[in-house]
Amino acid sequence: MNTATASPVWLDRPEWLTPVPLPQAYRLINHGPTVLVSTAHGERCNVMAAAWNMPLDFNPPKVAVVVDRNTLTREWLEASGEFVLNVPVAGQADAVRRVGTETGRTLDKWRDAGLQAHRAEQVRAPLVAGCVAWLECRCLPEPEVLARHDLVLAEVVAAWADARAYASGRWLPLQPAQHMLHHIAGGEFFQTGSERSVPGVGPSGELPSEKA
Repeated sequence: MNTATASPVWLDRPEWLTPVPLPQAYRLINHGPTVLVSTAHGERCNVMAAAWNMPLDFNPPKVAVVVDRNTLTREWLEASGEFVLNVPVAGQADAVRRVGTETGRTLDKWRDAGLQAHRAEQVRAPLVAGCVAWLECRCLPEPEVLARHDLVLAEVVAAWADARAYASGRWLPLQPAQHMLHHIAGGEFFQTGSERSVPGVGPSGELPSEKA
């Protein structure tokens, strides 16, 4: 396999990287941010950007993400059955663009984009440092869905958040550099804006449909 992708620079896991209860894992991506999909193959790691992703279930938590069949990420994802959805922030916008437009077959994306990593707990794929949320995932056996639609379905087996941005099941007021990215097209993004509370939604952040 011809690839320039190498192992990232590994950092110790910071104390503010805090676990999120799995039934609440969906809250980390429910607002539709662009994510970074990280995978591992042996000692090598890869990372790509993905705008089409979403939560599917609460407990056990499940997610879906579109990964093109021609990418190195898809190849390694299918081989390992594992990946991580990382939620990057506005300060990483250039890195998101670079890893979303280059291939790991010919480029060490970690070095090129200046990305570093933390060790995950349940999977071999890395947690991309500098993000605000991370979902460790194992693929569900849905080969027909994957082959027909390039749609990866997975169960979240561990979830993490930056405690400076997310606590008690809710996002905190964010600094501009912590705003998350929402891809429009052609390398253009919106940034997550300010929070707005809606009457009838409890302090836990649950909508009535979540209790039905």
